[in-house]
Amino acid sequence: MRKGFPRPRRVVIKIGSALITAEGAGLDRPALTGWAREIAELRQRGTEVVLVSSGAVAEGMHRLGMQERPRALHLLQAAAAVGQMGLVQAYEREFASHGLHAAQILLTHDDLADRPRYLNARSTMQALLALGTIPVVNENDTVSNDEIRLGDNDTLAALVANLVVADLLLILTDQAGLFDRDPRLDPNGRLISEAKASDPALHGYVSARFGRVGRGGMATKLFAAERAARSGTHTVIAYGRQPRVIARAVSGEGLGTWLQPDREPMAARKRWIADQLHSRGELELDAGAARVLRESGRSLLPVGVVDVRGGFRRGEVVTCVDPDGVAIARGLCNYGSDEVRRIRGLRAEAIESVLGYVAEPELIHRDNMVLL
Repeated sequence: MRKGFPRPRRVVIKIGSALITAEGAGLDRPALTGWAREIAELRQRGTEVVLVSSGAVAEGMHRLGMQERPRALHLLQAAAAVGQMGLVQAYEREFASHGLHAAQILLTHDDLADRPRYLNARSTMQALLALGTIPVVNENDTVSNDEIRLGDNDTLAALVANLVVADLLLILTDQAGLFDRDPRLDPNGRLISEAKASDPALHGYVSARFGRVGRGGMATKLFAAERAARSGTHTVIAYGRQPRVIARAVSGEGLGTWLQPDREPMAARKRWIADQLHSRGELELDAGAARVLRESGRSLLPVGVVDVRGGFRRGEVVTCVDPDGVAIARGLCNYGSDEVRRIRGLRAEAIESVLGYVAEPELIHRDNMVLL
């Protein structure tokens, strides 16, 4: 057993498309039966479980006779709509056989980017867990487009882990874990059994190659582990077709790759800011302001801003970049983009003379800012 592994009371389990649909050949019913049985056993022992399941698009492709993932958005959304029916029916049937209710939750980026909707999603999820149900979460591919897409279910699983403050994120995939070389290309690749989620060296081991039916890859799983670590969540990446893989991984058996959080968990509001996938604009800082943010995390004042890109309203998320264009922070801006353009480069006491009012002396208060 892994030393220092948590005893999780709340687990988010992500199952990828290649597993759940046997590389696109329809839903793998025996596999679903096994995973549902193990999840039911966890619930009986008092462990709360949220399931993030891929498979809607892949199941729709199978039902509609599609051989390759559609590129056209309307065909992708149609496949998701058809496949979601079969996916939900399968989970409902499997969990009902163990006396459990499944609950479907479909999310888009906007559901998590908008603060009131985010809080509502969190309250709903907490209520479902308290009622003993198994929330089954997926991206709402029937309405998602590039502007509101979360991107992949690895990212969605990490966002859900932060939403419910899970102890463990278990990512089940068609690989044994993270290797120092792609085992599909080099049989001498070494499995990374344990590592820190924030270790930048890990990204040198992976490629972002997608599968035939999914959008993710090992790179997205590493980013998911980094994101989940913001709430103190541990991540395990493991091969999903091993016998009793869920029970063994949750108990701390040395399966796959264990990525540990190695920084203090963020406060809930800052975690929500950090989890924004799309910022509304950019503030380019001078070298002095960039240094102050990096070294001391102080509030951003107008005097440190040299350029404004994009259009945004007061209270929306913007990214702060240094003179080289490197993103260093993200936060909620106290002024809209047109106002920032008028007061950039000025000291705080000059704001009223230019705008006629002062909302806040800072463009971004440090309480509403996250360093990247």
